[in-house]
Amino acid sequence: MIRWIVTDLDGTLVGRDLAMVPASRQALRRFRSAGGEVVIATGRMERSARRYYDELGLDGATILYNGARTVNLATGEVLRARHLPVGAWKALLDLFGALPEGIHPVVFCGGEALAVHDVAGLRDYARRDGIALRDPGGWAALPPAEITKCMLIGDPFPAPDIPGTVTVRSEPTYLEVLPEGASKGSALRELAAARGVPLEEIAAVGDNPNDIDMITTAGLGVAVGDGHPEVRKAADVVVGACSEGAVAEVVALALARL
Repeated sequence: MIRWIVTDLDGTLVGRDLAMVPASRQALRRFRSAGGEVVIATGRMERSARRYYDELGLDGATILYNGARTVNLATGEVLRARHLPVGAWKALLDLFGALPEGIHPVVFCGGEALAVHDVAGLRDYARRDGIALRDPGGWAALPPAEITKCMLIGDPFPAPDIPGTVTVRSEPTYLEVLPEGASKGSALRELAAARGVPLEEIAAVGDNPNDIDMITTAGLGVAVGDGHPEVRKAADVVVGACSEGAVAEVVALALARL
């Protein structure tokens, strides 16, 4: 039996036009009508994920920031929160001064996305996620114990080795630095345990390497057909492309087990 479907957004449920694939949206609504629960798991922040949450009519938990925070977007209740260690933030500040040309950081703190550069790559990122980037007036102005995550945006860049952190690629040009222990999979395990839902009764679907821990955690791990090869290799099942209704195929699998 599949009681939950946990879905990534970009490249999985949401197409290149930043809209939900209609077939997948309709299928998730059918799944909910049949008694199933839908959980969004994304690298996006609250403001960015909210439009899709509302479009599906959800009222429960959402896994955000690639697992660093779990929030009920309907009530604002924070169910899980992880922050970068102060030492890791200091190491990142040192790194910011030595980044190659064309690599720019975005830092998430207190529910805001922050950047000190105004360049095309960051403007494109903000447009895609439907957010505004605020200049904090210098990185030193931020509270060092309250940094949720950092993104390094630009051409592929070797992951920094900073104690107390993990790194994932959510897109080819997005390298994310997260608190150690933060992942979509760890957030899913904690949420399922809190709700008393066995992992074998959960299906999870994604397309990029940041989804691998989540899909290997779920009882049914599904990869999008045009997703990253490593994700397809790790999955139990590979479905069609995002634009062809990948999540609708997951719903069909789940409804067969309800």
